[in-house]
Amino acid sequence: MAGIPLWYELMTTDAAKVAPFYSEVLGWSVATSGDRLPNGARYGMIDRADGSQAGGVLTMSEDMREHGARPSWLIYFNVDDTDEACAMAQQLGATIQMQPVTMENVGQMAMLTDPQGTLFYVMTPTPPEGSEPEGESSVFGPETVGYCAWNELNTQNADEQEAFYSQLFSWEVTGEMPMPDGHTYKFVNIGDVPLGAISSMKPESMPSQWLPYFRVADIDAAKGAVEANGGKVELGPHEVPGGDHILVGFDPDGAALGLVGKKAD
Repeated sequence: MAGIPLWYELMTTDAAKVAPFYSEVLGWSVATSGDRLPNGARYGMIDRADGSQAGGVLTMSEDMREHGARPSWLIYFNVDDTDEACAMAQQLGATIQMQPVTMENVGQMAMLTDPQGTLFYVMTPTPPEGSEPEGESSVFGPETVGYCAWNELNTQNADEQEAFYSQLFSWEVTGEMPMPDGHTYKFVNIGDVPLGAISSMKPESMPSQWLPYFRVADIDAAKGAVEANGGKVELGPHEVPGGDHILVGFDPDGAALGLVGKKAD
């Protein structure tokens, strides 16, 4: 499905530093070494307890850090044709940061920044034989513990970002929630699947970014695990419509992430 998240990638300066955090908070196993890439970075997998993959971990090279790369989560969005998606994105005001590359048995992908400078990937997948069909996600599942449940774009101009992503991915804004100081929170669907939201509440001092919310079984236990394993809780937990509770925080290397889940009975 065009526009569905296919992969989540953690960029970090030290995979070994953050691995215990994600193990205790989300039950994941983060590769602490990984394969060396041509640019000097290392790439490994993030596995869930059942052996499936939650995403990848990119340990940044010194050159990447010197050129402004910082710890963060990035999203790969499915497209039917990476080259065509890049051309359209450029026409809509995006900038290509990494030209399309093809990886055998993985697919073709490219890194872009949207009109407000937010990093994201587009990807045309070639799944290995026996895995999910092309265009289906094994990392995004709104109700599944250990999966990403919500994708939030924090920006200063929600209307501009809505126009960009709606044209690029055919997303549909299904409603808006007014926020303090005249801000808005726009709910985004892909077909009948709730993808996340576009928020205009980004502080001027912060870069525009995608923030994934990963589902946990117990939001209070998750908060305790964040604080006990070198992370920081910035906001929450607080209840949101539908009965879930969310929190926003940082891992020990400073990558922002969200968590969503129920209160324990």
